[in-house]
Parts: sequence; C-alpha cells; structure tokens
Amino acid sequence: MTSFTLPHDLVGEGPHKVIAVHGWLADRSAYAPVLADLDTGAFEFAVVDLRGYGEARDAPGAFTTAEAAADVVALADHLGWARFSVVGHSMGGGVAQHVLADVPDRVRRIVGISPVPASGVTMPPEQRELFESAGHAADSRRAIIDFTTGGGRPAAWLRRMVDRSFARSDAKAFRAWLDSWADNDFQDRVTGSPVPALAVVGALDPALSADVMRRTWLPAFPRAELVELPGTGHNAMDESPLDLIRVVEDFLRADDATAETGSTAATAPDASGTGADSE
Repeated sequence: MTSFTLPHDLVGEGPHKVIAVHGWLADRSAYAPVLADLDTGAFEFAVVDLRGYGEARDAPGAFTTAEAAADVVALADHLGWARFSVVGHSMGGGVAQHVLADVPDRVRRIVGISPVPASGVTMPPEQRELFESAGHAADSRRAIIDFTTGGGRPAAWLRRMVDRSFARSDAKAFRAWLDSWADNDFQDRVTGSPVPALAVVGALDPALSADVMRRTWLPAFPRAELVELPGTGHNAMDESPLDLIRVVEDFLRADDATAETGSTAATAPDASGTGADSE
C-alpha cells in the first residue's frame, strides 16, 4: 500500500485522542453538525477524508477497508498518538473495526454510528443494483438516503445530501468502495476483542438497524454496547447531533475513568436515558 497522509481537521486539545471516519456517501464534512459542541477539553478529534473523498478526492488507491485502516494507523503515527479511539459512520464503522483488527493494543474504544458489520452486507440483487448505480445516478443516491432515514425527510435536505455526496467524492473510488465494505468479511479478526465497542443506530434506519447489530456487533464484542436513537435514521450527525454527542462522549469518557483499573465500562444511556443493550 502506498503511504498517504489522510487530510484531516484537528478539533480539541484533550488527552483522549479520537479519529473520526466518514461513511460511503460523504467526506469528513459529514461530521460538521457536531463539531461545535464537542468536549474539546476532554478529547482531541482528528476528522479525516478517506481516499476518494474531500481533499483526498483525487488520491490514488485501492479504496478498501484494509487500505483505509492502514491510512488511519499511519495518521495516528504522524500525529504521535500511541493510543486512540476510533469513531466510524456506516462504511467508516467497518474501517474502525479493521483498525482494531490491525492494531488491537493501540485502540482504546471503538464507536460505530450505523456501522457496517465486519462480516460485510449481503444484499438482494435489486438492492445491490441500486447501490451499484449510485456511483453515477443521483436518483439512486437520493433513494438510498431517503430509505435509510425513514422516508420522511425534507426534499431540500435530501437534495443537499446528494449534492454534497457527488461534490465530495470521486465516482470511480465511490464504486470501488462499495465492493470492499459490502463484500469483505474479516469478522474472525475482531470477534472476541476485549476492546469496548459501542454501536449507535437510528430507529428509522431499516438497513443497519438495532436488530442487525444484535446479530453482528453484540455477539462479536464481549464488551459491546448498543444505543438506538429514536426519531433518527442512518445519518445521526445531521438528524440528532446533540443526542449523538452525548451518547458517544459518555461512552468514550468512561475509558478515562476506568483506564487505570481495567474495569468494564459503564453502559451508555440511550437517548431517553433508560440505558442501552449490552453484552
């Protein structure tokens, strides 16, 4: 793999280092709705563009989860971060798990926001055709975003999401990424990991739902947790930014309280404050 420093923004100056990875349909600007309200005293976030997206839109590469994981680790080295947590949205959740598989001793915690499982995603033929056509067809991208956010979001928001997706991604890389996150199965490399792993899903997302996480994420990680945000679909950063920040930061912050003792992390509350599924 060719060495490459991922374009990134650094947010915060806290001691707990976190790398945030975007999903298939957007670059690092996907995290823009949450950046102003992060706890910058407790955390320092590196929000990255993967190859084929944003400032790395023209970067060459294989556009695979494995390559992205290597790029994330290289960025941590570049920043001098010996240990760090990883947050990943959708496809980025798969990248976060691959980072854990590659450097398990360096990862403090992982968070998947509507994460693609390490086992990949099996789609019926008509759905796979829709996703493959999204590389060049705006209607297909719109249909995917609309379906995974409950089918009731404003047309202007859907149009903005699609326009951003096309403006901030390379079509050939976008198509190649699909084959990697959907088809690659490295579940055996993460199953049983003792690293605390939070999955945050939206109740309106039928694709990567709480039920999917109960079949994939929770059985894989002995210290797994699951939080479902009500009234939220696949894009929690846009749809429920403050709830997302609270859940994710509470989960990450638990590591700071238990790092010296090695005790099991506390279960993060869900958006209604009633607790989260965990195994």
